[in-house]
Amino acid sequence: MTTANAPSKSAQLRVTRRSPAYWRVTFDNPPINVMGPEMVRQFQEVINAIEADEQLRVVVFDSAVDGFFLNHSDFEAKLEDLTALPAGPTGLPPWPDFLVRLPRVPVASIALIRGRATGNGSEITLACDMSFASREKAILSQWEVGVGMVPGGGPMARLPQLIGRNRALEVLLSSEDITAEQAEDYGYVNRALPDTELDPFVESLATRIAKFDKWAIANAKRLVNTSLPPDVEIGAGWDACIASLGRPAAQDRIKALIAKGFHKPGDVENRLGYYIGQIARQAGA
Repeated sequence: MTTANAPSKSAQLRVTRRSPAYWRVTFDNPPINVMGPEMVRQFQEVINAIEADEQLRVVVFDSAVDGFFLNHSDFEAKLEDLTALPAGPTGLPPWPDFLVRLPRVPVASIALIRGRATGNGSEITLACDMSFASREKAILSQWEVGVGMVPGGGPMARLPQLIGRNRALEVLLSSEDITAEQAEDYGYVNRALPDTELDPFVESLATRIAKFDKWAIANAKRLVNTSLPPDVEIGAGWDACIASLGRPAAQDRIKALIAKGFHKPGDVENRLGYYIGQIARQAGA
């Protein structure tokens, strides 16, 4: 993690303090914004900083990488580098720890989604208080079941509360790419806006909230948060995800996707839902 006035080549999350009350957290891991152990570690730094700042009232998550909001995990990284990271204050591993702490901070969190929000990107969207997507450029995806995995960042716990059980199962079990328009219709995101209107809308909303009293923001969130799923449900999803990664079915399908061009810029990453269907047909599923 780095601030805008202290750049670092290794920073995959950039924090820009627009004002004492308003921050931007920008995902910046080109070329396709995959999330590896180092980015997970930086997410821990970000949530620690958000919790510690008494003046902060609103944080917006966005991306500097064209075509990608936040992507799936880095399957070329060593799994043990991820699982060896220390647990967070909740007792959960660092990624689910971040995702349960974010909805509870006394700060409004907003996802500004332009490009693909695949896996981890969908999960942070669900953890944010609000989300707004580019009608032309945003795609959401919980793609994991299509390759024999279970998602690890809590969508099984959060999606049913947000969009209903049946639609949650459609998103999870189809492993399809969900357009911004469909996501808006389902309630997966707050609104899908024309791309030219997305940035001005989010900026206006964020600066408006940043002017409000922090005590009121914090207590409104606290009372709404009675509907949050318990930590144990998020933790159970993470455990299932890590276990699923070792299954031959998952390994075989991920390798088949990589052979087609997964994990690098190109058509497979851009149309992941389509290629997951192709892999399933080739596997005879």
